Amino acid sequence: MSFTCQRCNQSLKIDDSLMNLEQAAADMLIAPLLAEEQYEAQEHQKRASNKTTFPEPMTRKLMGIKKPSSTSSHTTLDKRRSFPVSESFVMLPHPQAIHHTSSSSSHIRSTSTTTRPVSLLTSKSTTVLGSASKSAATTAQDNDSSFMSSPSAAAIEEANWTRNNSLSHRLKVANRLFDIMSSKSNIDHPLCQECTDMLLEALEKQLEDVSRERDCYIEFMKKVKDSKLSDEEEQELKKQLEELQVAESEALEELSELQEEEKKLEQELQSLEQTLKSLNQEEDQFWEKCNEYQLELDAFQNERDSINLKYDHDVRQYEKLQKTVVYNDAFCISHDGPFGTINGFRLGRLSTHPVEWNEINAAWGQTLLLLYTIANKLKFQFQTYRLVPMGSFSRVEKIEGDSVLSYELYGSGDFGLNRMFLNRRFDHAMVAVLNCLKQLTDFAEEKDKSLRLPYRINKDKIGDLSIRLQFNQDESWTKALRYMLTNMKWILVFASRANTSNEPSK
Repeated sequence: MSFTCQRCNQSLKIDDSLMNLEQAAADMLIAPLLAEEQYEAQEHQKRASNKTTFPEPMTRKLMGIKKPSSTSSHTTLDKRRSFPVSESFVMLPHPQAIHHTSSSSSHIRSTSTTTRPVSLLTSKSTTVLGSASKSAATTAQDNDSSFMSSPSAAAIEEANWTRNNSLSHRLKVANRLFDIMSSKSNIDHPLCQECTDMLLEALEKQLEDVSRERDCYIEFMKKVKDSKLSDEEEQELKKQLEELQVAESEALEELSELQEEEKKLEQELQSLEQTLKSLNQEEDQFWEKCNEYQLELDAFQNERDSINLKYDHDVRQYEKLQKTVVYNDAFCISHDGPFGTINGFRLGRLSTHPVEWNEINAAWGQTLLLLYTIANKLKFQFQTYRLVPMGSFSRVEKIEGDSVLSYELYGSGDFGLNRMFLNRRFDHAMVAVLNCLKQLTDFAEEKDKSLRLPYRINKDKIGDLSIRLQFNQDESWTKALRYMLTNMKWILVFASRANTSNEPSK
């Protein structure tokens, strides 16, 4: 059987004095523990009968001291409360003195690996009970049923002690002694020398702290005994007490009033909360309607903006169309060298620049169509003549009463009598066109006094140049046709102005 330190788990070597422990020495070690336990039991019964409570003293947590279990916590607390102030301390000698004493007495010695588990018990026993006597040991043996249950058992144990003095028996006795010591105190045994020294230092520190606490209590008790109140001071304190009681009653009344006011305020708060809930619901409904209205307004504004954009586009398009002259696009009058042109067709012919009759006839057809269109636009009715535009085969009809003479406004390049006959009718048609142009010119100048055409027309001449083809030179005929187209362009501008001026009135 081997022993280890209960704190550092270091293996221990038991001292020979402990191995050769006699019955009387064992009784001396165990007797103070048993006496202390008996004293605690008696004090616990007294406190239970008196039902008095004591203030808890200051506690310290020490390393190596067991925490009391749930079953023994009440006993440990009663143990701490049982002793009076003067008897609740353990007076420990210096470790060196203990070591010196243990070397000469029956205490336990150890080497570097031995322990002194009984040194603390010896000092404790000397403090609580003084020196252990034979009667105390006998009383402890009677109370400890685990160690010795009856006198006969003690006699048998003592007889067996001497007979069974073997090593195993001594180890069992030492182990049992350590178990009893550990169960009867807050410290587990055995302990090595270093752990024992540390425990002693901790206990000495605790002793110093508790001593200072005891001195403070004693000094406070002296101050309390010395500070007795006089009659005047007692009367003054009574007056103050009465004033405080009156103030307390007033404060209680005020408190009751405040509590009633608090109840009223709580009721008012509840009503306000209900009102707030209804207002929140109304607010939610309002915002829902507001959102719906906002969506409708946004849709309306988008539609309005799109309509405005369409309207602006249409207005711009209308203005553009008003400024557009359809006649200028339909009848483009210009010149190509010595020739006057209408829509790209040359009107006239020269020996140096021969022009096909198909082109000349097409140009005359465009000229007659232009004259016819302007007359219809201006709602003008020609006298004596009626224009029949038919492209390259247009003609002019002369009305004299019931008879109608038709003149072809196109020529031909055939030779012979047929050509002479056709050219004569062609000349009458050109003269008729020039006469119609003069009628339209007079009408335009009458409508617009500021309008004066550049070339005057007199019978078959325009600008003193004859428009007839027979008995005329090609240069003069071509120039006369160019003058005619120039006057046509002026009449075209007049018709365009009339168009723009008449549109607003509609």
